Amino acid sequence: MDPGWLSNAYLVADEEGGRAVYVDAGAPLGPLREAAERWRVEPVAVLRTHSHHDHVAHEDELGLPVRTDSLSVGGLQIGAIPTPGHSDDMIAFVVNDEVVFTGDTLFKDSVGGGDYEQVRHSVMDVLLALPDELRALPGHTDETTIGREREQNPFVRYWRGVDAGTDPCRVGGEEATLVVWSPDYDGKGKALVRFADGREAIVGGSRVER
Repeated sequence: MDPGWLSNAYLVADEEGGRAVYVDAGAPLGPLREAAERWRVEPVAVLRTHSHHDHVAHEDELGLPVRTDSLSVGGLQIGAIPTPGHSDDMIAFVVNDEVVFTGDTLFKDSVGGGDYEQVRHSVMDVLLALPDELRALPGHTDETTIGREREQNPFVRYWRGVDAGTDPCRVGGEEATLVVWSPDYDGKGKALVRFADGREAIVGGSRVER
C-alpha cells in the first residue's frame, strides 16, 4: 500500500504453474517483487482496475503487458467485469472464484465516488451478485468480503432499504439531507446526500457542512 495515496498493488500467483500477475501498480513494488522471487513465480502481466494515477504510477517499471480483459495465466482463471462509475474504465477482476479485486468501486464500509447511478449499479447489481464468501480486495486499504459489505457497508444498507439518515446538512452551499456517512478508507469521511429536488450524490466528507 502506498503510504500517501493508500492505494494497493497486489501479486496473485499460481505457485504450481510458476506464473503470476500484478493487480494495479500504484504502490511500492519492492515487496511484490520479493514475493515473486520467494514463490519462484514469473509475473507475466499487470491487471489494471482503472487508469487513475494512484493505480498506474509504476506500471512502466514492470515492463509487462497491461490487461483489462479476461485471461488465463497458468492455473489462474481471471474474469474481467466492467464496473463503471468511479471511472469509465473501471474493471473488477475475479480470480478462480476465490477473490475479487474491486478497484475503487467497493471498499470496506464505503464505495467510490463518481457517477451516482453507475456506482450504485456496479455495487448492487454487479459486485453484490457475486458469492458472499468471496474475498474482496479493494484499490485502497483493507480487505473485506462481499457478504460483509452486503450486511455492514452503510451505502449498501441504504440501497437495500435497511438504513437511512435524516440529518440536515449543506453541500456546496446547497441545502441537503445527510443520508449516509462513512469514515471512508482515508478517515476523512464519505457521504451520500439527497438534495431538495430529490437528486442524490456521493461526496467527500469535507464537502459536507453539518
